[in-house]
Amino acid sequence: MSSLHYVHPEFEKVALELFRYQARHNPVYGEWVTLQGFDAAKIASVSSLDEVPFLPIEAFKTREVRTGTWEPEATFTSSGTSGQIPSRHDVARLVAYLRNAEASFAYFYGPPSNYAWLCLLPSYLEREGSSLVTMAQHFVQQSPASESGFFLKGLDELRFRLETLEANGVPTVLLGVTFALLDWAESLPKPMPLKHSIIMETGGMKGRRVEPSRAEVHQTLQNAFGMDRIHSEYGMTELLSQAYSQGEGRFRCPPSMCVVPRDLEAPLLHAALESRCGLNVIDLANADSCAFIATEDAGRVFADGSFEVLGRLESAELRGCTLMAL
Repeated sequence: MSSLHYVHPEFEKVALELFRYQARHNPVYGEWVTLQGFDAAKIASVSSLDEVPFLPIEAFKTREVRTGTWEPEATFTSSGTSGQIPSRHDVARLVAYLRNAEASFAYFYGPPSNYAWLCLLPSYLEREGSSLVTMAQHFVQQSPASESGFFLKGLDELRFRLETLEANGVPTVLLGVTFALLDWAESLPKPMPLKHSIIMETGGMKGRRVEPSRAEVHQTLQNAFGMDRIHSEYGMTELLSQAYSQGEGRFRCPPSMCVVPRDLEAPLLHAALESRCGLNVIDLANADSCAFIATEDAGRVFADGSFEVLGRLESAELRGCTLMAL
């Protein structure tokens, strides 16, 4: 049994079975596991998530991370900044990704089809291969509201549709990349109080402006839209599940996902709960790639399994968690 008491026994059972399978059938992950001192006997004997190695997320930049042999139906790519190598995540079955994304959202909010979807995702729409855009398109297609759609620059149209939905009492999700939501909020001539809508930010400035704290972002948006809380989505190219925060930046995982605190001094060990740590993610939806990912995010994990994100780890904090040997 894992020392992490918030991990459900059934989740751990499935995750351990997946670990043993991926260690044998995923060449990149298998190589990493071997480098951590595992042979076939040790892989077979693992009985707790405490013993499972997590693959550094940078593997998705340089290697083809696949479990088994198959041809991808889609490939998700990260945006990255200028000069960076983007991550690539091959997806065996696109419908499986969409069903899981739907289930992750519904776990916290009910079916996506219960909402109108207004998507303000300019930096994502301007490139191909965004998993977030793929998910959002799926939700827009499911929505019965004709106002649902994507917005690049037509913010007057976005405001008109949002006001129409509010006037008609239609539950609405305004899903936006953080810098675009802030730009729009700061351009409003006066506050626009919302009673039937959820504002959900996806994080990140994408190099467009100075990175404020999450608290500052949420305060600006709360003031602009007369809301007592701002919601957030936590996802990335290398994960096929999403976690959600319904306020105050505290994320919770759907049943397919679990976050594990990684010690910054000894990356192969767990960190203490509520301490600043690296975030390791177990994503069962990554059955065809790798379910055990050591991210480059800093955060805190709490006793109930919820977590917060404190930003990116500094390069010095990533020591020991590197693919140099691969």
